[in-house]
Amino acid sequence: MRLHTSNTLAAACLAAFGSLTFASPEATGNERHERGVEVMDHLSGGAGQPVLEALREDYPFLAEGITQYALGDVWGRSELDDRARQLAAVAAFAAQGNLPYMKIHAGYALRLGVSREELKEVVYLTTVTAGFPRAIDAAQALREVPDPASH
Repeated sequence: MRLHTSNTLAAACLAAFGSLTFASPEATGNERHERGVEVMDHLSGGAGQPVLEALREDYPFLAEGITQYALGDVWGRSELDDRARQLAAVAAFAAQGNLPYMKIHAGYALRLGVSREELKEVVYLTTVTAGFPRAIDAAQALREVPDPASH
């Protein structure tokens, strides 16, 4: 039964991920890395990302996967603008209850021109998608995110 479940899961993953298109399928690892670094610089205003930099020391394979795939291939796509992408990330992390990452992306969102009122709307939406406890947690966490001007 376990083998059948694994095969079913593998087939489902292949079906789902086989249809993904990346920012540039022919890009080399080095190009993907450079694009990922550019995306991070853009998001952070050149300040870097402490979590990612810490991972680079102890978990270089994980850090490179984040840089090449998450940042270079996914965040580097052009179909969503920066604001929409950050609002989606804040909503997803709020719904998951992943407050540290929600706060990081809320900070990026504010830096990219998303207003506090728009972030509040994401919290209100979270009541529907994930429940009031997650929305309350997100609301409290957002109070801890400084305005970009105060950095």
